[in-house]
Amino acid sequence: MNLAKYIDHTLLKPEATEEQITQLCREALSYGFWSVCISSANVLLCAQLLKNSQVKICSVAGFPHGNQATLAKASEAEQALLGGASEIDMVINIGWLKGRRLDAVLSDIKTVAGICQSTGALLKVIIETGLLSDAEKELACKLAEEAGAHFVKTCTGFGPGQATVADIKLMAAAVSPHIGVKASGGIRDRKTACEMIQAGAKRLGTSASVKIMESQ
Repeated sequence: MNLAKYIDHTLLKPEATEEQITQLCREALSYGFWSVCISSANVLLCAQLLKNSQVKICSVAGFPHGNQATLAKASEAEQALLGGASEIDMVINIGWLKGRRLDAVLSDIKTVAGICQSTGALLKVIIETGLLSDAEKELACKLAEEAGAHFVKTCTGFGPGQATVADIKLMAAAVSPHIGVKASGGIRDRKTACEMIQAGAKRLGTSASVKIMESQ
């Protein structure tokens, strides 16, 4: 197993500096991570630093709370893709889900999915598992698939809870086999990373990527 190819090497802290983003890209190139995952404001810098490499750029939309207007999420995704991103991790509107405004949740995701589909980009939908019941997690995953997402993702890392083996199994069972599950939140060592993959995760989001690669 090539563990590095599962990893979205992540730096989404609001205080991240240009120097830190540059270091993130250097590490991604050195270890061969699948992508760097960064805010939309840092996409152009990463595109310059990763030009002609195999490392992809993943950016976020509606991060971390998910309660931005749909068109704001779509615009953020569009700008990131124009700048060089090829994957978008968007956060669902959690309040709409919990309030059973399911048509609104579906439309929210569909709008961003349409932007991604127009450029051939991947869309991952963050459901923020720490705020949901198991039934809500299943429902969120089904809505994400119906809306055209390519992945469902556990957490932002800025909310309560973290990725668990139980949630990865639940989410994988809730969607079709061609929909991936991304584990994110609290993945800080190789053992946990491997457990997530064994449970069914096809991608890992972590800021501890280097530590994971260098540990046994």
